[in-house]
Amino acid sequence: MDQRALVERARQGDHEAFAALVDGSLARLDAAARLIVRDPELARDAVQDGFIRAWRDLPGLRDPERFDAWLRRLVVHSCLDLLRRRRRRVREVELSPLHDPTTPDPSSALADREEVHQALKRLDPSHRAVVAMHYLLGMPLIDVAASLGIPIGTAKSRLHYALGALRISAATEPIAAPSPVPGGTVA
Repeated sequence: MDQRALVERARQGDHEAFAALVDGSLARLDAAARLIVRDPELARDAVQDGFIRAWRDLPGLRDPERFDAWLRRLVVHSCLDLLRRRRRRVREVELSPLHDPTTPDPSSALADREEVHQALKRLDPSHRAVVAMHYLLGMPLIDVAASLGIPIGTAKSRLHYALGALRISAATEPIAAPSPVPGGTVA
């Protein structure tokens, strides 16, 4: 069944049609939310809130063909709203790959992940959102800007400054001591 038909069925209250619509994007939205809010539990809450907003606001969706972009926008806005409400100190979060790593040396992959994690935690949430949407979700900057409700120039600027900060952080910051892994050994 095509997306337009699923959206129409979901608009009429069909829960199974809505589940079919969101099922394919759940993992990617969860991964993006984790990058933005930096806490797995909060990320799940933000994704769930985005899905609730989508279900509630589905009758107002003007173009059923743009459902995926609309859903991404709702989830990202849920992440940013959650961070605004929380205003708490930054929490540590483990970045997990979407697919199994193909690198032969697991310790170098761990070091790379730790380096990216350390650099990402220093970014402002609005900058992390642009980085996550552009690189993790693969959205063009014009779609990122539209999803966040900001001008394209602002999205480009945030991405530029975020990448610059990531480069500087990666070049100047020493990698923190590796965390212990299960079994009591240090990776």
